[in-house]
Amino acid sequence: MQNIHIPEQILEQYNQSPAEKSIFYACGMLVVVTFILLFGLTMLYSTSYDPAYYGTPYFKKQLQWAAAGLIFGIAAFVVGHKKLSEWSVFFMLLTIFLLAIADFCFPAVKGAHRWIPLQKVGIPANIQPSELAKIALALYLAKYCSANMRYINELFNLKSVIFFGICGFMIGLVLLGKDLGTTLLLVSVMALVLFVTGMRLRWLIPPAAVMLTSLFYLIERFDPERFSRLTSFMDPESCRSEAGYQLWNSLLAFGSGSWLGIGFGESRLKAKYLPEAHTDFILSIVGEELGLLALSLVIFAYLAFAWFALKISLNSRTRQGTLLGLALTTTIVLQAIINIGGVTGAFPTKGMPAPLISYVCTNLVMVLTAAGLLMSIAAETASRGFHEQLLESIKARLPFRKKE
Repeated sequence: MQNIHIPEQILEQYNQSPAEKSIFYACGMLVVVTFILLFGLTMLYSTSYDPAYYGTPYFKKQLQWAAAGLIFGIAAFVVGHKKLSEWSVFFMLLTIFLLAIADFCFPAVKGAHRWIPLQKVGIPANIQPSELAKIALALYLAKYCSANMRYINELFNLKSVIFFGICGFMIGLVLLGKDLGTTLLLVSVMALVLFVTGMRLRWLIPPAAVMLTSLFYLIERFDPERFSRLTSFMDPESCRSEAGYQLWNSLLAFGSGSWLGIGFGESRLKAKYLPEAHTDFILSIVGEELGLLALSLVIFAYLAFAWFALKISLNSRTRQGTLLGLALTTTIVLQAIINIGGVTGAFPTKGMPAPLISYVCTNLVMVLTAAGLLMSIAAETASRGFHEQLLESIKARLPFRKKE
């Protein structure tokens, strides 16, 4: 056979294609995140508008936290996922410390120890340490699994014991704060990343079965109110004045909205009938005011985010970038799935916000930070050493930097 000659220009284009694809995926994800964020702010204004307060205080606070999230996201992009992964143990220990403070130092709010109030230090807000746990766990998982891929099934060496001990202790503190939804989310992300890394199912399925069975028994035995909320989704009409109250009114909102909705700002259920409509059930108001078509657009936007984020992850030059991207994407997409399933009655009603749309300040910062990390993975794929060059460029422009 004759050797086939391939022009050098074509080879150069082929070699550059991963970088070009990475830039395309990053731009696509940025457009989708911007759209969802702006749509969420618009719907929050409509959902929480109260003439008695001359507007909507929730909307103003969400704007402030969105600005904070953009700062954290830009910082994550500039510093880069590799550098932040090196600090992942510190982030895990910090998260454990904050979770312990939330669990033991402050009274329960609505039956759960999830928040640290900052009013005493002059900040009119609460932070939720379990949101930091999502970022910290993703960084720690990616760092450990990429470095120990060959030994991932050796569970009884010192590294594995320390790794699973830190992760288990942190997740246990989240569960102790009665945040069952986040607990299951963290466990699911961890199991998925370990499975992709190569861990055998015999090490994953039995612990998961034991954990789910134990949780089911403990909730039924010691928290019957929470157990009734978990089972009310199967027949919300029969308990619409008790455990199924929110879900029943959520379904009424979807029904009254039909295809095109009753009009922006015209929701009737947000005023008196649907508690906390601006948080976990904000998509119900989307369905009521803008209809099924608008809700379908939101679902399509989440799917587009998942597609772009997964493409960024799979296109990464390193295992660490791929695993980190997979963990972050799974975290955000699972949140969206659980929220949509909860408000439509497909899943049990859980306190899981709609990413970038619900009024949950710490979660908004977490999602925007995760987006910044995904953008950093794309930038590193497009240009090796991108973050080192960017940081050096920033340092060179600092006015107080000493001249050599």
